[in-house]
Amino acid sequence: MDAEPPKLQARFYRTARGNEPVREWLKSFPKKDKKRIGEDISTIQFGWPVGYPTCRPLAHGIWEARTHLDDVIAQVYFFVAGDTMYLLHGIIKKTQETPKAAIDLARSRKQEIESELAKLRKRLGDKA
Repeated sequence: MDAEPPKLQARFYRTARGNEPVREWLKSFPKKDKKRIGEDISTIQFGWPVGYPTCRPLAHGIWEARTHLDDVIAQVYFFVAGDTMYLLHGIIKKTQETPKAAIDLARSRKQEIESELAKLRKRLGDKA
């Protein structure tokens, strides 16, 4: 029996210079923590929509994936467009409140991706 494909493909936000900030952030963790964060992202990919405590909505269509590590919580901010989850930003949560600067950065990156997707749809629509 074939395994079910994921409901969502995961893509990393990429800067104009080709950097992938979330991928780079993930590389900074010990192997066991990377594995746990990856497992939670995979849970979201295969089980979308997923609720709390693994995942919860924030604002502006941005969601957070939450991973409880030994003594901290890692959060990856993402949004979903079609069948793709775009990984926008990652932080270690240090306070009860989600940092506004982190949400603002994720929102800015989301807008960048949405703009690129709109341009792509327009180009494809013009050729159809």
